[in-house]
Amino acid sequence: KHKHIKYHDFFINNIPEGSRVLDIGCGNGALAFDIASKVPEVIVLGIDISETNIAKAQTMFSRSNIRYVSGDALTDLPDEKFDVIVLSNVLEHIKERIDLLKTLQNRYRPRKILIRVPVFERDWRVPLKKELGIDYRLDDTHYIEYLQEEFFEEMKQAGLIIKHNVVKWGEVWAEAVPSTNGT
Repeated sequence: KHKHIKYHDFFINNIPEGSRVLDIGCGNGALAFDIASKVPEVIVLGIDISETNIAKAQTMFSRSNIRYVSGDALTDLPDEKFDVIVLSNVLEHIKERIDLLKTLQNRYRPRKILIRVPVFERDWRVPLKKELGIDYRLDDTHYIEYLQEEFFEEMKQAGLIIKHNVVKWGEVWAEAVPSTNGT
């Protein structure tokens, strides 16, 4: 999947050299590894709620400039400084998304937050199921299947400005920056 849709490139190309990166929901560490391998002088901390994922990341995707920790991004955020926050297919799994985004901004004051979320229109079955009044989520751990307008409205409510975005492979890939008005 990573090879074909090339979403890793979106993250790599939008992280400045020398950044400290927090990859929330890092999964098995593949994205964190690519960032750490391809962005010069970067330091990455990957956090994931699944201890199994963290064990795989430490085994399969280890590098001297990556550290992985097991924890819940809602309660176990590290007390460190980060320039860039990565949320790759994470927000849709969070019930209080706006609160999380505000917390991340207030705690870390990142230069940017890079986000990847699936959109409602990615598969014809989603709107059909919704029309039929049945559970239309393609993943039952999602709290939302984003309409593009909903995504942009949530970013606005969280005090983020979308610097640029693309809709590709049924996903929104966005670079968000904190608004000058604060959160």
